[in-house]
Amino acid sequence: MLQTIETIGHYQKITDALVEMWHRGYRFDDLRLYLDGYLAALRSTNALEAYQINRLEEETMRYVYDPSNFERVELQTEPDYY
Repeated sequence: MLQTIETIGHYQKITDALVEMWHRGYRFDDLRLYLDGYLAALRSTNALEAYQINRLEEETMRYVYDPSNFERVELQTEPDYY
């Protein structure tokens, strides 16, 4: 579980970007490359502690491997009763 505001913010940015990339046609290999680059940037800038980055990576990979996160939500229209 992510516990700091900074890691939660990064998690939200990453997952939002991953879903957007998926809907634009990128696939899991591309998403993994994006995630690896994002985490490498966090490590090189020392933006978070190492254990926070590792936890962020674990949680994000769990998100990526859950296919329900990448399904499009179809809005249901109200049935026409007339």
